[in-house]
Amino acid sequence: MTHALNIVWNPSEGIDLGFFIIRFYSLMFVIAFGLGWYIMKHIFERENISIEKLDSLFVWTVLATLIGARLGHVFFYDWEYYRNNIAEIILPFRFNPKFQFTGYTGLASHGAAISIIVAMYFFSKKVLQKPLLWILDRVVIPVASGAIFVRLGNFFNSEIVGKETTSSFGIRFIRDHFTPREAVNATQLSTPKEAYNAIATNPQYSNLLEMVPAKHPAQLYEAFCYIFVFAALFFLYWKTDARKKSGFLFGLFLVLLFTVRIVVESVKESQGGFESDLGNILSTGQWLSIPFIIVGLYFVITAKKTTEI
Repeated sequence: MTHALNIVWNPSEGIDLGFFIIRFYSLMFVIAFGLGWYIMKHIFERENISIEKLDSLFVWTVLATLIGARLGHVFFYDWEYYRNNIAEIILPFRFNPKFQFTGYTGLASHGAAISIIVAMYFFSKKVLQKPLLWILDRVVIPVASGAIFVRLGNFFNSEIVGKETTSSFGIRFIRDHFTPREAVNATQLSTPKEAYNAIATNPQYSNLLEMVPAKHPAQLYEAFCYIFVFAALFFLYWKTDARKKSGFLFGLFLVLLFTVRIVVESVKESQGGFESDLGNILSTGQWLSIPFIIVGLYFVITAKKTTEI
């Protein structure tokens, strides 16, 4: 019989500068977009594209990612709530049952993928003046690298956790099990930070720690797999003629990334959505991934070599 390693995950919110806290989740997004800009800079240089257009691409991609991910969460995972709280779609506040600052807590990668494709269509026509598949074949490389850091951000936030497990991979996510209020009430300490730290390290609260089940670190599984998706695309672009086959890299990205998503979803806790309406045969994330894989296979199979490099 295997046992969990008893890893207790209780990270700080971020890097405390005294006057400001750099939250790890936000930092991962900054790294993702920064690395993406750096990768595309080298691609544009290789393709003799003006770097000025790269700045426009950066803005288009950032806006498309954030807006699409937000709307994806709203419509795919939590429409029953937001249909009655429309203002909260665009405002970082919750009004029901009481006013509360929440930030933008819901982001869905499927929504981001759709939004990026749409944004690249307009970018290719209005700014780049090249075929849509030309930019899609190249932008998927930094997108794949960014996906790694987004999932690491989820890990720091103790969100999108996996199902309970007794395997050696299990991790106790304290902040997933106890809400801030629950942690304070259980320990009678004054702040959530003190309460979480006490549960994680103070023997006096070992009974509370035992209540936290070990779960699969699904975010790390996904991030690890995305490293290979990025490596495959990066290698094919730089070391082979794959970039000359219009639609091939884009299609391969869809097939690889969303196949990973389907596999890892099997060990994730339910994120909600419409899965119950379809008999809980698959999760919402798995259902949403299937069309992307089908589209990706189409582009991989039909990709033809072009004369434009």
